[in-house]
Amino acid sequence: MRRPLLLLVALLSALPLALAAAGTGAGTAQAADKASYRYWSLWERNDGAWTYGDKGPSVLRPGDGDVVGFRFAVTEDSGDAAQPRGKPGFEAACAGTEPKSGSKRIALRIDFGTGRDAPQGETPPEPRTACARIDAKGSAADALAAVAKPLRYNSDALLCAIDGYPAKGCAEQVSGNGESSRDGSGNQDRDQDDGAGDGDGGMSSGIGVAAGLAAVAVLGVAALWQARRRRQ
Repeated sequence: MRRPLLLLVALLSALPLALAAAGTGAGTAQAADKASYRYWSLWERNDGAWTYGDKGPSVLRPGDGDVVGFRFAVTEDSGDAAQPRGKPGFEAACAGTEPKSGSKRIALRIDFGTGRDAPQGETPPEPRTACARIDAKGSAADALAAVAKPLRYNSDALLCAIDGYPAKGCAEQVSGNGESSRDGSGNQDRDQDDGAGDGDGGMSSGIGVAAGLAAVAVLGVAALWQARRRRQ
C-alpha cells in the first residue's frame, strides 16, 4: 500500500510544474499575436545614421543639405521600426541640382519596403533616392510632394501612400501572424471588434490546465484503486 501512496504524492507534487508549463505556453501564444501596424515612417539622417522622426512630414522643416527618409513597413513600435535601406548622401543625390536663392534642396530616400510588408496583392517598387528643391520655408511633406506624387493622406492628415503605394489602406493594424485585421478603408473587421482574437489564447490556456488536472486525477484514482485492491 505504501508504494501507491508515494506515487500519488509524487504526482500531486508535479502538478504546479504542469500548470506553470501550461501558463507559459499560453503566454507565448499571446505574445505571437501581438499587433503591429503597416505604415510609412519618417526618418532624419544625421552624422551618417538614421534617426526616427518624432514629427509628421508637414511639421518637419529640414534645412538645405539635409537628408530625409521614408520607409514602408510593418512595425510594432518606434523602437523596432525598419529604417530606410541604403546610405544616401546629399552630395550624390543633389549633385545636379544647383542652389537657388529663396529655396532649399532636400535629399529624400524613399524605401517602399519588402514583399513581406506589402498589403495582399501588391508589389513594392524599388527604393529610390531623389532631390527636391522647395521653398526655403517648406516642409518635408512639400519635398516629398515635389518628387513622389501621387501622395495620399487620410482625414487625419496621416501619410498613407507615396507614389501611389500602397493603393489602399492606411496604417492598418496587422495581427501577429501577419494578416491584416482592417479592411482597405481602415475600419476594423467585426471579428477583431468582437474580441475573437483574444479567445484562442484563453482557450489554449484553459485546455492546458484542464488536461493537467485530468491526468493527475486519473493517475491518482488508479493508485488508490490499486491500494484498495491489495488490501482485499
